[in-house]
This record gives sequence, structure tokens and C-alpha cells, in this order.
Amino acid sequence: MSKNSGRRARGRHSSVRNVPVRTHWLLLTTLVLTLAATLLVQGYTQHLFDQTPDAAPRERRSAAAVPAQVVSGGPVIEGASGRTSRPADRTVSLTFDDGPDPVGTPKILDVLRRNHVHATFITVGTRVAQHPELARRIVAEGHQIGLHSFTHTDLGSASPWRRSLELRQTQLVIAGATGVTTPLLRPPYSSSNRALTDADWDAVVQAGHEGYLTVLTTQDSEDWQRPGVDRILADATPQGPAGQIVLLHDAGGDRAQTVAALERLLPRLKADGRRFTTVGEAVALSRAERPATTANAWQGSALIAALRTSDWAVGVLSWLLYAAGAVSALRALAVFVAARRHVRKRRRRPWGPPVTEPVSVIVPAYNESAGIEAAVRSLLASDHPVEVIVVDDGSTDGTADIVEALRLPGVRVLRQQNAGKPAALNTGIAAASCDLLVMVDGDTVFEPDAVRMIVQPFADPRVGAVSGNAKVVNRGGLLGRWQHIEYVVGFNLDRRLFDLAECMPTVPGAVGAFRREALLRVGGVSDITLAEDTDLTMALCRDGWRVVYEERAKAWTEAPASLGALCKQRYRWCYGTLQAMWKHRGALVQRGQAGKLGRRGLMYLLMFQVLLPLLAPVVDVFAVYGLVFLDPVRILGLWGAFLLLQVLMGLYAFLLDGERPGPLWSLPLQQFVYRQLMYLVVIQSVFTAIAGSRLRWQRMERYGSLPVPAAGPAAPAESPQPRPGPVPESPPLPEPVQYVPGAAPIPSSGYVYEAGYGYGQGQSHGQGNQWAEANRNPAWPQG
Repeated sequence: MSKNSGRRARGRHSSVRNVPVRTHWLLLTTLVLTLAATLLVQGYTQHLFDQTPDAAPRERRSAAAVPAQVVSGGPVIEGASGRTSRPADRTVSLTFDDGPDPVGTPKILDVLRRNHVHATFITVGTRVAQHPELARRIVAEGHQIGLHSFTHTDLGSASPWRRSLELRQTQLVIAGATGVTTPLLRPPYSSSNRALTDADWDAVVQAGHEGYLTVLTTQDSEDWQRPGVDRILADATPQGPAGQIVLLHDAGGDRAQTVAALERLLPRLKADGRRFTTVGEAVALSRAERPATTANAWQGSALIAALRTSDWAVGVLSWLLYAAGAVSALRALAVFVAARRHVRKRRRRPWGPPVTEPVSVIVPAYNESAGIEAAVRSLLASDHPVEVIVVDDGSTDGTADIVEALRLPGVRVLRQQNAGKPAALNTGIAAASCDLLVMVDGDTVFEPDAVRMIVQPFADPRVGAVSGNAKVVNRGGLLGRWQHIEYVVGFNLDRRLFDLAECMPTVPGAVGAFRREALLRVGGVSDITLAEDTDLTMALCRDGWRVVYEERAKAWTEAPASLGALCKQRYRWCYGTLQAMWKHRGALVQRGQAGKLGRRGLMYLLMFQVLLPLLAPVVDVFAVYGLVFLDPVRILGLWGAFLLLQVLMGLYAFLLDGERPGPLWSLPLQQFVYRQLMYLVVIQSVFTAIAGSRLRWQRMERYGSLPVPAAGPAAPAESPQPRPGPVPESPPLPEPVQYVPGAAPIPSSGYVYEAGYGYGQGQSHGQGNQWAEANRNPAWPQG
């Protein structure tokens, strides 16, 4: 992307509304917080669910604080007062724990209904939320419902705040599912009164203060062990006349044995004169269940909806993450294979006969005083014949004055009122006298052979534009290293892939070459988008021209030195790319070179520069989720594998570019700052586009870090001759205009003043200046 900026907004864009940036951040923050809350709920309800088997040995703890009357009392306990109650003789209260379950609970309800028996179902809150219809059926068929905590946690080991949370959330989902509330509670992993420890008793007391009756058991069927139907039947059958509260399970695994035992148990106990009751009836509790208040019912319904939505959202996101991971791995493989083929192709098949014709280099400049001298001198040091045209777009820092004061042969300065970079480029195109044009930003320094290398692909008449190899010059510090890595690994590897697939979407403004004919056919440089270089490249592809990558054409450019400047630059790049993609969406259904751009280039950009970055926050939030709720070792292992893949890709890219791999040590750190900044930029750009806002050009601060070449290389013995004839006149135009394909030279925009200096004066800097001196247009004013 181009970095030359600082542009005046056009009057015709004034009707486009500008949504404040803070709106985007507010929306993004809301979405991320919503996702985090969803995962927090999912993690708490699913991954903090206590799956410890009932038979697991428990540490024997002190029971000194448990009152003696409770130890020897009945199984129903009012914790606040320490009072207990027990069922009447020959009374049996069947209790079913751990449900509701979509398989076991309906079968048990069917058995109870056929035998006209009511029971008590001690339910887990998360399972009620998953199956509210079963909870409603339990209540509707006359059974009682109780609490078994929200996540089946050991309340005795839990903190007081979590006990309250577990009970409150369970009560709410029961209210939301059934419309009633219940005071009945059975703590998970509890059994008889004599098994209570001090911690258990503390939980019972706290529950009593919160209005709950604790229901323990007097007879355990031990059906959770699945010992066989006969054994369950024997263990569930009361011995003697005492009333019993029998523990069974309707969930927690295969309950076929429980159902079969129940079919035989109910008729047997009835024949023995036993009376079946609910727990509330067994202890003469007049109203065990009460209608839920409207507030509780609404809160419970909302909680159920939130839990079910979180289940659905996590399922969808999990599939998206799997898909994104697979696509990312395939992309890495594709880029690697494409890069190898690209290298081999270049070695086996050179472009053609050497291209030696002269080149016009256009330098649009707006407030580029910090680096313009270095940029211009590097161009004059080229080992290829060049003319340099600096188009000053209304600078206020004396950019044009600096160039004029250098009095360098072969350099012209064109001044125009500030009209934008596309207008400045069109002015330069109109003034250029060569058929091959190189466009370069005012903050870029060329290698001596860069111009020669970048025009060699024009030996192929199908090539209309060439992308060069832009490199970061200010790569000191973490931010500079990260951008250096991105340029080498991200941009350049992608360009090799695009070149091979014949779908290059962008020739960067820092270093690009064009056929004049190709530019004229597409109407010059458009100012419709902020990414004029991407827009122009796509237009050339759609016009049938090939756009290629010449990695040997190296140019050094200044990168942003602060996070704020980087964010602004990338925001403009991304938004401009989205504009260009939308503008050229018709390429998706075209054929030939245009179709390759649409179905290969645009789809690649959509997938890897828009959609995947939109999923990046999900990946990071999921990583934290995994560290907290899942297996941290597994999550760190996956992250390490992903990082290793990036390092390997980085090493290969640095090898291809002839770079030392030292900066790659900072790659792990890049995952925690730089990557987040980049995906936030993409997200905000998408929001901006959806909102219909329009960005203005932002000027990037220049730092003067570009080296100034001392002198150019010696000129070759012979200089190729340029196209004869004067430079076309450029009529002054107040605003940029669009031109039809095949038109005459592109007119400039604004009011132009040309300044050429002493083609017979001063020292020659390479072959380009010798050519310019021999072919000076006498119509150009001097001084």
C-alpha cells in the first residue's frame, strides 16, 4: 500500500456521513465482552461441573461441630435451627438425583405414572437449563422438585459465595422452567446424617439461613455403581417398619438397571403395605413448592436462554475455529509451495531480452521534507536511464524548495495546489516523456539497480505493471522489527503466490512500475478509494494486463515508528482495500485475467485479510478460556505449534529475501501486541465500511531515517535513446477528472509550475542524467 498521505477532502465527498470512531470501539468492546461472558458462562457450567464419582474416597474430616441431635436425628434438616424430621413408619420417599436426563428421566417418569407413585427429583441446575421440558413434566405430573446445586459441586468444599451462587442459579432456572420455587436441597456427595463433617454442616447451616431444607438419605440403592438389577432391588428395599428416604439416580450414566429395578420395586413395596410419598409429604411440609414471582420467573427464563445460547454459540465458534485453523494451515502450505515454484520459475525462465529503454520516475510528495532529498538522490544514482519528476501536492513544509535547491540534473519539480495523491500521480504521468513509468513515494530510497530490475518484466508484452520489493529501513526497536517481519513474511510471500496465480491485487505505492499504455487504457489513477495503488492494480488486471512481482527491485521505505501512526496507516490501507474490493467485485464473474483476479485474488483477500482477522479476537478469547477452563498444557502446546509454523515460514521468507533471521526472535512477542492491533484495524475498517463512513487521508509522520546516497554508480558506456519529442502540455484543471481508455496523455490536476535545473550544469549522477541532459526539452523553464 502507498504511504504518501496528507490529502484534502474533496467537496463531492462532503455528503458522506462520518460515524465517530468511538462508536466502532464501543461496538467492538461490546461484542468482545459478550463473547467473553458467553465463554465464562459456558466454562463455569460445563467445565467446572464436578464429575467426581459418588464412590470416590473422600478425605475424612472433623465432625466435631455437627450437633449430636442432628447426627442422631432425621434426614430432613432445617440448618438455621438444627431441627430435623423423619418420614413416618412404613413410608417410602423415592428420590432421584443428578437429572433431568433426556434418556433416563422420561423412562422413570413413565414407570412412576403407571404405578401411580409420586417421587422427588433432586435436579442439577445446568441440566434443568438444558432440558427445561423435563423439569416441567416432573412438576406437572405431581412430583416434587429439589436442588442438587448448579454444577454438582461439593458445597462443603466450596466458598460461601459460591454456595450462594450455586443455589441461587439453580433456583432461578427451576423457576424459569417450571414456574415454581422449592426449598428442598440435597448437597452433592451427601449421604446420611452420620456422614456429615464440619464443612458439610457449615454448608447446611448456610443453606438453612437462605431458606432451604437439606434432604439427606436413609437408604442408598447404590444404583450409581450399576451392580445389577437384583442388587439394586435388594439395596432399595426397606428393612423394618421405619420410614425411609431412598436414594436413586435418573442421570449420570446408563440407568437401564435402575428403571428395571424400579419396575419390580414399586409393586413389591405396595404389596408389603408401604406408602409412597414425596419428601414434603413425608415430613408433613404443607407447601414444599411455591409459585415463582414474576421477577424470578423472568430471570430464570433469561438465564436458561443465556445458557442455551452460550451452548449454541460455543458450538458454532468451535466449528469456525476448526475451519479457520485448517484454512490457515492450508494457506501456509500453499504459500510455501508457491514461493518455491516462483523461485524455480524465475531461475528457469527469465523475462526476455534486457529492457534498456529509459524510464520516467514519478514522485508524488506532500510534506516530505524529511526524506525527499534521500529519495531523489537514490533515483539519480540508478544504473538505468531515468528522468525524475517530483510532483509537489501543495506541501507546506518546503518540500519543493528542498528539491529545487539541490539543482540536480534530470530532476523536475511540478507544483500544484493540494488535490490528493491520485491527482499528483496523474500530473506526473501527463508530464512524463517515457513509455515506462516508475511510481515511488517520497519517503522511499531505491537501490542503484532497483529501476533496472523493476522494468525487466516489461520484456513480456502482456505485463502492464510490476510490483517491487519494499523493505523497512527503520527496523530498530520492536515495532520496527515487527513491521520488517510483516513486509518480508507477509507481503512478499503473498506477492509470490499472487504472481504465480496471476492475480496480483496491489502494486505498492512505494515501488511500482507501469506501462504508460496500460495506465491510459484504464483512465489513469482514480481517487475513488483511499488505496489508489490497489484500485489501480485491480483495474489493470480487469483490463487484461498481467501484474507481476520482481523481488530483485528493492527499495527502502520508512515505516511508522509509533503504534498510533501504524494504526492510522493500516486503518487507511485496510479501508481502502475494502473499497477497491467492492469497486471491482464484478471481476468475480468475468473471464480471463479479470476472472483470475476476482476468483483468486479477491477471494484470497476476503478470506485471509478480512474474515480470518475478524475471527482473531475469538481465537484469543478462546485461548484464555482454554487456559482457565480446559487443559493449559494442551492449549500451550497448540499455541507453540502455531508459533513454530510461523517461525518456519519466517525463516524461509527471510532466506528467499536474503535477510538475516535475527529479527525473528521477536516473533513470539508479536502475538501479544502487534497482531491484536492489526486485527482491531481490520475490524474497525469493516465497521466503518458497513456504517457507510468515509475516511480522509491521514499524513504519516516522517522521521528522516533514510540514508542519502553520496553519489551514483558510473554510467554504462552506451546510453539507450528515449522516445523523441517534447513533453505533452498539461492544461490546468481545478479538480481531478476521470479519463476514458485510449485517451491522450492524462492531464494534470491543479495549477502546475515546472522547475528544471541546469542540464548542462553540475555533476552527472549515472546514466539517467546523461540521457536527460542529451534530451532536455527547451520548453521547460530553467531556474
